[in-house]
Amino acid sequence: MLDGVRRAVGRWQAVLRWRTFLSDDTAVQNLETLAEVLRPKGWRCVGLYEEHEFRYPAPLLWVYASGAADDVGAMVTVRATPGGTWSYFEAGAGRGWFLSSCRDAEAAADRLDQLLKYRMYPNTEWT
Repeated sequence: MLDGVRRAVGRWQAVLRWRTFLSDDTAVQNLETLAEVLRPKGWRCVGLYEEHEFRYPAPLLWVYASGAADDVGAMVTVRATPGGTWSYFEAGAGRGWFLSSCRDAEAAADRLDQLLKYRMYPNTEWT
């Protein structure tokens, strides 16, 4: 029984990876929507969408602080999720945290805002 579940999960993960890597236009569109919501909050955003240039198989959005704390930031990517939906995730080594569904860019922006503020000023005020 457990082997059957593992095979089914493995198949779903393969399908989701396939959808993610073949749908760059959808990912870029969702990342641009997120960038539009983040800019009024004071965050700078740079789209890293060219795979051959940045050597990452999916489009990325670099979100970072402006001013004195330029070294604080997060890489965000969009992945296919079950049910034909898309979601924002933080990308990077040891990361992969779910931020929000792409249906709610405002919620993703709020989570990123809190995460980046905490990285700049690690205290309980932003948690």
